[in-house]
Amino acid sequence: MKIVFFFLVYLSVYADMPKLMLLNVYTNDKNVTGWYMSEKLDGVRAFWDGKELVSRGGTVFNAPSFFIKKFPKHKLDGELWSKEGKFDKISSIVRSSKKTSNWSELTYNVFEVPNQEGNLTQRLSVVKKSKYLRTIEQIKIKDIKHLNTFLKEVEQKGGEGVVVRDASLEYFTGRTDNALKVKRFLDTECVVISYNEGKGKYKNKLGSLNCKLKDDKIIKIGTGFTDKQRENPPKINAIVTFKYYGLTSKGNPRFPVFLRQKN
Repeated sequence: MKIVFFFLVYLSVYADMPKLMLLNVYTNDKNVTGWYMSEKLDGVRAFWDGKELVSRGGTVFNAPSFFIKKFPKHKLDGELWSKEGKFDKISSIVRSSKKTSNWSELTYNVFEVPNQEGNLTQRLSVVKKSKYLRTIEQIKIKDIKHLNTFLKEVEQKGGEGVVVRDASLEYFTGRTDNALKVKRFLDTECVVISYNEGKGKYKNKLGSLNCKLKDDKIIKIGTGFTDKQRENPPKINAIVTFKYYGLTSKGNPRFPVFLRQKN
């Protein structure tokens, strides 16, 4: 199988992984009227520690000085992003070992301000926006119809989904039911254990991944890859995210589709 692997190199490693807010999955029985909703940006999560941008896994991004020049000394949590459907390009830019001018294509979109007092909107109000520093718009939810309409609008422009949060709460970290992701599909992670070679136009390239789920079940993911990803697939033991549409009668993810490799 003639697959050439490439390894993306980061500049350095952060001493500790940042403690972040994590999302649970929204279900229709949850009453979120009065909460706030925002688009779930399909970018790269980044924590600003006051000096550097750090990945969820604890790696320091090699952001050039022009990009972070007007960032504050206090902490921020947000997403490095450009526009919908550009995850691969965004990921390539932030993973580069060089401080490239391509960072000018990105913005840092803040959805949380750690360690600040007050509710969500009060915390976000301390952010001084600039060319590369923005806040993600937060919209108060009128009712379930309002949420579904907004979700549809996000999906129609190629967005990943919506985040809903109980904005009345003070800053918190970890995974709770007070911050939820809303999608018409589900997603989860698995570990790459082997490859299956492609056929036809994908001969000598990746056909599908064999992945192990958290419960040790093995699934095959054969769709969602770009031609470039089929030539340079995620390496063995990499953690990848895939979407699926419910479960089969055997409890396996139905119609798994590759989304991205975890940073």
